[in-house]
Amino acid sequence: MKNIPLLFLLPAVLVIGCSRDRDARQAPQSSAAVEPDNSGRNVRDRNEGTKTAGDQSENEADRTITQNIRQAITADDSLSTNAKNVKIITNDGTVTLRGPVKSEKEKADIEAKAKQVAGVKRVDNQLEIAS
Repeated sequence: MKNIPLLFLLPAVLVIGCSRDRDARQAPQSSAAVEPDNSGRNVRDRNEGTKTAGDQSENEADRTITQNIRQAITADDSLSTNAKNVKIITNDGTVTLRGPVKSEKEKADIEAKAKQVAGVKRVDNQLEIAS
């Protein structure tokens, strides 16, 4: 009868031991906060005159223009990741391009791709060359 309480304790000891092993294997987490790269741009985007993704028109023609420009940009393997992720905002055939690119050539190439898409009336190239 004295052995019965030990049988009940054995599962608890195993669970505690396994928990300690798992905690020891977990990588320590850094408590240092990392400031976002684009915090200055976010302040600028609060200006009512600055186009953001929320300004994209919902009519089918403008959505199609934006989609076709995005496809042309992502299909170009010579463009950097930043260039492939620029903001494209279309309203009534006017396309606004915003975001960082690696070079003047990327800036010009993206603008040229936007101008080649059917239905584009004007391109407002606000792309910035990242330092």
